[in-house]
Amino acid sequence: MMNVNIDKIYDVLAREYPKWRVPVANLVDAQTKDPFKVLVGTLLSAQTRDEVTAVVCQKLFKKIKHYKDLEKIDVKSLQELIYPVSYYRTKAKHLKILARKLREEFDGVVPDEVDELVKLPGVGHKTANVTLATAFKKPAIGVDTHVHRLSNRFGYVKTKTRYETEMKLREILPKKYWVKYNTYLVALGQRICHPTSPKCSMCPLNKLCKKVGVTRSR
Repeated sequence: MMNVNIDKIYDVLAREYPKWRVPVANLVDAQTKDPFKVLVGTLLSAQTRDEVTAVVCQKLFKKIKHYKDLEKIDVKSLQELIYPVSYYRTKAKHLKILARKLREEFDGVVPDEVDELVKLPGVGHKTANVTLATAFKKPAIGVDTHVHRLSNRFGYVKTKTRYETEMKLREILPKKYWVKYNTYLVALGQRICHPTSPKCSMCPLNKLCKKVGVTRSR
C-alpha cells in the first residue's frame, strides 16, 4: 500500500459528489426510503448500467410496491417489467424466490445484517453491503468493479479480487467512511475514472491519485 491520503480523497469526493449522477441504489433510497426497493434495485443493477436500471426501477415500482406484489406476479410478466437489465430472466426468478423467502424466513422484513441478506437468492456480498449502507445507513463497504478498480488505482490497496478489496478496506478504511465510500467511488468511476483512458485531466483527485496501472488517460 502506498502513502495515500484517504482523508483528503474522501473530503474531495464528498464535495464533488453532488455534481455527479447519483448511483441507482442511492436514487431509489432518496425516492422511496424503502429497504425492500433499495434491495431490489441493487440486485437489478448488477452488470447493468445505472441509467438502464433507473428506468427499469421507475417502471417496476409502479406495479411492485411490496414483496407480496412480487409473489403475486408471474415470472413472465416480471421478466417483461425488468427488461432490458442484464440477465433479466435469471433476476426475475431470483426476485420471485426472494419474495417468498422474505415472507417465510423474515416475516416480510428486509434483514439488516450481511449474513442474513446473503441467504436471499441473487444477493451477494456487494448487494448486501450496498443495501446495508444505503437503506439502513449501517457501516458496510459494497465493493463492485468501480470500488475495486479505484481503490487500487488510488494506490490505497493492492488486491486482485473484489473480495480481497473488501477485506482490505474493512481493515484499513476508517469506519466513518464506510457508508458513503461505495456511493462516491461508483459516481466517480461512472463519470470520470473509467477502466481505460480515464479522464484524469478533469478529475478532482488528479493530484492525489497514484494512477496505478494507468497507461493512457485524457
